[in-house]
Amino acid sequence: MSGRAKLIVVGVILLAALILILASTFKVTETEQVILLQFGEPRKVVNQSGKDEPGLRFKTPFVQNVEYFEKRIVDFDAPPEEIILRDRKRLVVDAFIRYRIIDPLTYFQTVGSEGVARSRLGAILNAATREVMGRVDLVSVLSGERAELMLQIRHQVNRQSAQFGMDVIDVRVRRADLPDENSQAVYARMNAERAQEAQEFRSTGEANKRRIISQADREAAIILAEANRNAEIIRGQGDALAARIFAQAVGRDPEFFSFYRSMQAMTEALGESDTTMVLSPDSELFTYFGTVGEIGVNETETSQRVGGLGAEDIMRMISDLGMTASDLELDVDELRSGMDTGAGANSALEN
Repeated sequence: MSGRAKLIVVGVILLAALILILASTFKVTETEQVILLQFGEPRKVVNQSGKDEPGLRFKTPFVQNVEYFEKRIVDFDAPPEEIILRDRKRLVVDAFIRYRIIDPLTYFQTVGSEGVARSRLGAILNAATREVMGRVDLVSVLSGERAELMLQIRHQVNRQSAQFGMDVIDVRVRRADLPDENSQAVYARMNAERAQEAQEFRSTGEANKRRIISQADREAAIILAEANRNAEIIRGQGDALAARIFAQAVGRDPEFFSFYRSMQAMTEALGESDTTMVLSPDSELFTYFGTVGEIGVNETETSQRVGGLGAEDIMRMISDLGMTASDLELDVDELRSGMDTGAGANSALEN
């Protein structure tokens, strides 16, 4: 045998030995569980959950093979399902499961693969969700009772999935929405309800506004009427007092009053302008010209009868009007002194 042939034989032997070694060994990591099969029948479970047996293992080549399963917690996102609640509301529930394989042998014998396991879990989750949520109303699903509902679903799913060698760690509802065909109707109804409430608030506010304005107008009218009435009363009393004082003043000396009115008429007629008036010497405007010293000397019988208005009389008339001397800025002492002086002069003239 030549040297080249020997090299080929040695290479073949080494290759066969390598293949034999690879076929007779398998590696197990910390995150894996392994079932050793012989002609498809389970023989041994390596690194099962709860045990720590990673490393290099041996098996019978070409007779035994291995199946690997996840030892870590696995997430399964179930497809959304439409569920009918107790109050006949439809709800689309999107839930997910977190589970762990605790018995690889049972898992392999019942479901065989991860795809089948997910299908079984999805059916179990769907049934449990429909059963639990079918006993409650929409308000309970959207309220704080949701955590309790998830706990009930997890217990049911865990109890049924135990026969597959799985332990369900958690069940959560990621999203719970109304169906698309119902969402628009619900939104429209909510919008209509809010619009109705807003209209009610506006109507109530407008009614309150009109009531307040009407009440304010009525009170203002009452206040103005009372003020006008009081003003007319005070004005009438003042006019009466003025007329009384004027009448008594005229009665004291009618001739002087006639002279005073004649002078007022002349002042208003002539004014401060350069108007020139041509009058007859016997005009009434010149009646008192040339009577110096005669006007006001002797009182008539009428003036003596209506005269004698004293300070107390004036104060009484002011009191009848509901006012005081201070309101008119009237000095009572000065008034009384003046009246006493006038009375003394009249007594002297009479004597």
